[in-house]
Amino acid sequence: MTAAAAPAPDGYARGARILSVGIATTGVLTFGYFAVAANVLDQDEYGAVSLLWTVLFVVMSVIYRPVEQLLSRSIAARRAQGLDAGSLRTPLLIQGAFALGFLVLALVFRGPLIDLFGGADALYWTLLVASLAYAASYFARGYLAGHQQFALYGALVFFEATSRIAFPVAVAVGIASGQTAVALGIAAAPLASLLVIPWAFARREPAAASGPRDQAALRAGAGFAGSVAVIQLAEQTLVNAAALLVDTAAVAGIVFSAFLITRAPLQLFQVVQTSLLPHLAGLDATADRGEFERAIRVTVLAIAAFAGAIALGLLLVGPWAMDLLFGDLHDYGRGGLALVAVGMGLHLAAGTLNQAALARDRAHQAAAAWAVAAVVFIGWMLLGVVDDELLRAETGYPLAAGLLCALLYRLDRRAYAA
Repeated sequence: MTAAAAPAPDGYARGARILSVGIATTGVLTFGYFAVAANVLDQDEYGAVSLLWTVLFVVMSVIYRPVEQLLSRSIAARRAQGLDAGSLRTPLLIQGAFALGFLVLALVFRGPLIDLFGGADALYWTLLVASLAYAASYFARGYLAGHQQFALYGALVFFEATSRIAFPVAVAVGIASGQTAVALGIAAAPLASLLVIPWAFARREPAAASGPRDQAALRAGAGFAGSVAVIQLAEQTLVNAAALLVDTAAVAGIVFSAFLITRAPLQLFQVVQTSLLPHLAGLDATADRGEFERAIRVTVLAIAAFAGAIALGLLLVGPWAMDLLFGDLHDYGRGGLALVAVGMGLHLAAGTLNQAALARDRAHQAAAAWAVAAVVFIGWMLLGVVDDELLRAETGYPLAAGLLCALLYRLDRRAYAA
């Protein structure tokens, strides 16, 4: 077994700084991709490309991110103990099973998916290629995060975003044309991100030898990944279900616009999550409880300050800002928008406590907490306690996020006392 250097004490902060550049740039370029696409395609074509991205994003979040987190946690914990990264066989098998499962389902539901994309076969095949490529891309992300190779992680997401936006830009300048050319950027992006793999594996430690414990490792890894998949599905429910559980498409658009307040911070929070999990896993492996608790406390306090500032800003200029960005089709209330910001803060705090639970191998219990919060949110929306559907969503979101925070905090305290 080859010893591995433990992460530097400042790896978390340094990693977050490096990742913030890569992921922030990715967010801007992703927005740019859709902005350019909207200008070179007609409304129906753009809508189909947007649906393609939405389906793919849910797939990435729910079935591929769990293995990223599994790798990040397990590699970081071993390296903190001075061990090698261990065998990659178990996460490879799990990620392969997830990818194969999605491929089978996509083939079975080929007709409905093509109909969803407005009859465009090319978008369907783009979805299949992109989904398989992202399986490899998210595996690489987990490997890089576990080794705290954050510069390469930032390069991965940067290559992904720049290659994607190149396709609608090519259409805009006349090099290419049509919906298919724009959509191909969605498939090319994860393939381009794999350019970092030669650098990532250049200094890879020798994998641990296979043995009779492989079956136990596979069961444990699959259980962890399955729990994280439940967490990701519940998180998507908290962010997206409100727009799906209202009566009309017009109201759905209004609710969707209000919940955009949460989307950008949640995407940027990936910077924290990506560097926080391996940092906490390493601290847990070395039984450094003081530093573990300090990392959680500092992160939650920073989130509280950020969410408080957003809520205050929305109380002051929220309706004006919404009219400026989305037109005057609806009068958004200051209080309701501020409630969404509060919910966003609670959601981010819950995400921090969730990383602590994953680092302490409490994924099953964390998944149960997320599932309860998602069910409560759906129940709140369906019961119609508040007549106004937008206000119902604006009040239900912080309610569910607050419940989630309480459940995860209780889990954190129980784990700390153990």
